[in-house]
Amino acid sequence: MNTFAILIGLGPFVGWGLYPTIASKIGGKPENQILGSTIGTFIFALIVTLSLKIQLPVGMNFVFSVLSGIGWASAQIITFQSFTLIGSSRAMPISTALQLIVTSLWGVLALGDWPSSFDKTIGSLALILIICGAWLTVWTENKSHEDKQTLKKAILLLVIGQVGYWAYSAAPQAAHVSGLQAFLPQATGMVLVSVIYAIFLSLKHQRKSAIKEKISYKHIISGFFFAFAALTYLISAQPNMNGLATGFILSQTSVVLATLSGIWLLGQNKAKREMVVTVLGLVLIVVAASMTVLV
Repeated sequence: MNTFAILIGLGPFVGWGLYPTIASKIGGKPENQILGSTIGTFIFALIVTLSLKIQLPVGMNFVFSVLSGIGWASAQIITFQSFTLIGSSRAMPISTALQLIVTSLWGVLALGDWPSSFDKTIGSLALILIICGAWLTVWTENKSHEDKQTLKKAILLLVIGQVGYWAYSAAPQAAHVSGLQAFLPQATGMVLVSVIYAIFLSLKHQRKSAIKEKISYKHIISGFFFAFAALTYLISAQPNMNGLATGFILSQTSVVLATLSGIWLLGQNKAKREMVVTVLGLVLIVVAASMTVLV
């Protein structure tokens, strides 16, 4: 594995690691965040597709690719809502842990991964470590009843959101298209959801649409970070680079930067003991994710 491949593989560490922090820093409501992010992703994907002259999928393959983007945008709206409850530094480790669990189970149940007893043992141990790591990242010394209820609500939202993240990964597989081919159709599905969501909320609450609010377009910047991470992951996962397994593991290291940048840059402060426990939880998640390479 050469240095260039590793650097490409760490693209998601920067992109996905800073994306939630930048989105939270810019501010606004979830509809502002998702609208700007998806527009930024669409612009980025359009430039890449035209520059590399990528042939788009057709027919149902195109539809599945668009559904993939719809899944991601729907899940991200829910994730942004969880940010408002517990902050990105606490929500991101939980979201990452859930994605690792769902991805692994999907691989086992639908794709035939972990065929041997050894694979199942190592894989199951990894899932247990992921759950423990996620729990450690949200641990606090002094929990009030209100804090517990808020955390439960945020976790429930993140669990529901995994359906969308699963569709984001599974739909292109059903379409049998490469990640680069699906990139622009996915971005199209993302923008479609965000526009409909913004219009729906403006009509429901009789308020100014996010489409007309300036802050929404500031989030195009955060969309560029997401798109950069998605593109580098697609390249990293290719067989002549890091491959799917290693590429996926490298991409999941983004949870470390997402959590720590949320703490340091957004003022989502933790007590000293809480910080130690959070770092331990992040280490467990990364180690557990790495263990899945063995199976």
